[in-house]
Amino acid sequence: MGRKLRHGILACTAATTVVLGAGIPAYADGPTATSPSVGQVTNPGTEPGPNDQLPETDADVVHSAPPAEPEETDLVEDPTPDPLPETDNAGGANGGVYCGPGTTSVYVPRTRGARYHYGVGPSNTNYNGTSRTARTTFTSEVTGEVGVSVSAGLKTSVNFLVAKSEVQWNVGFSVKMTAKVGNQISVDTPAHRSTHGKYGVYRLKTTGVSYLMYSNCKTSAQKMITSYIPIRVGWYIWED
Repeated sequence: MGRKLRHGILACTAATTVVLGAGIPAYADGPTATSPSVGQVTNPGTEPGPNDQLPETDADVVHSAPPAEPEETDLVEDPTPDPLPETDNAGGANGGVYCGPGTTSVYVPRTRGARYHYGVGPSNTNYNGTSRTARTTFTSEVTGEVGVSVSAGLKTSVNFLVAKSEVQWNVGFSVKMTAKVGNQISVDTPAHRSTHGKYGVYRLKTTGVSYLMYSNCKTSAQKMITSYIPIRVGWYIWED
């Protein structure tokens, strides 16, 4: 299935302000500007290790290419989990072992991958045709809500998947995040170069195993699930 995103367009007045002269960039992930954090991962397409620090913002990272698209093509935004069977298809007494009444949905996180930027609204671009560094300010044009996207076969709820992933990696995930209209970011554009900015939500790629546990402790076939979970709202900046 294709990706779907609900956009609520509140305004369509993009502002790209240019000021000549070098300066110190200002960064913003919300209505108030914040200082960039340490520990930046400069390439969102690079798989981080399990102990890598995730930055608070990517605004101070100027990339050389647009944000990478997720590899999977069967992702579903905010999916409804597969329904549990009406009967407990345990398939036998299993030696008398008992795991509990009825059928239980299970999700086990496996790997934490790279971060991907899901854009909300159009990209903004400014070309600096002067011989000096120019100051560029981008303003987000729309408000949009971005949730979890999951590949087919999830047996449990998205909320449960997110909760298990938070515990596994001690990362502050969200089931949904909202990128709002009017957010601004200012960056330096070198002479005769173009700076591009896209506002949206960063999501972390994860994988995990989903299956059903029956009352006699037998399980259904395990399905490897790929998910993209919102981690923060922010800008993705690139230059060419």
